[in-house]
Amino acid sequence: MSLNASTPHARELAFYAAWNARDAQGICELYADDIVFSSPFVTRMDLSEDGVLNGIEALFHYVKAALERVPNLHFEGIANCQGVAHNTLVYRNQSSHVVTETHEYDQDGLIRAASVAYSIAPLKRKNYGSR
Repeated sequence: MSLNASTPHARELAFYAAWNARDAQGICELYADDIVFSSPFVTRMDLSEDGVLNGIEALFHYVKAALERVPNLHFEGIANCQGVAHNTLVYRNQSSHVVTETHEYDQDGLIRAASVAYSIAPLKRKNYGSR
């Protein structure tokens, strides 16, 4: 799947659609073959001591393991922040943790580098009656 690098909203929609559909193949199609992916969960899942995965095969193994480990995995977008050479998606996961995922793209619009960070504690939801 090749996405135009000038369409951050389309990339955001594709990201959430693939993850929320629990589609490992579709998720990995968003990433370049030489992806460098870092996340604290990589270490927690004993896939790498430094939390970094290199290459699409390693990422596919991580995605499959994450989908199996978290059967109710779901992401709810909060914001899409644009930088000069990257964008950062801010979303809430199924555990109400706020997550940031910063993506750098290659010339084909595929994610070539991704760095994930998680809130220390879940976000407390407040109901003010107007949402």
